[in-house]
Amino acid sequence: MGFGDTAKRIQTLADKAEQTYKRLNDLRDEVDRTQTTVSDTGERVRALENEMAEQRAVLDAVAREVGVDLDSVSAQAHITEAETTTGDGADAGTDTVPENDDEGTGSPATES
Repeated sequence: MGFGDTAKRIQTLADKAEQTYKRLNDLRDEVDRTQTTVSDTGERVRALENEMAEQRAVLDAVAREVGVDLDSVSAQAHITEAETTTGDGADAGTDTVPENDDEGTGSPATES
């Protein structure tokens, strides 16, 4: 009877080892797929960054040709975005921040 119990335990151990081996292989496949996805995404991001840089260069050239001050346009866009963002949040304290910056009363650290 001792050999029967030992055989059952060995079979149980072998079954668990097979399950573990299968799980490890599945996990290895999933990691490989994830690495491929990350690599593909990185390539797409680099391509989009390059395309965006090219478009920016074209826009800069057109703006210079037309006489548009890109710095003031960019600053105005950031101010508008900040006002919109602070307008959605708390009412009292955040609405006064853009006014102080417009008056030039901001701290020296923010003006640099």
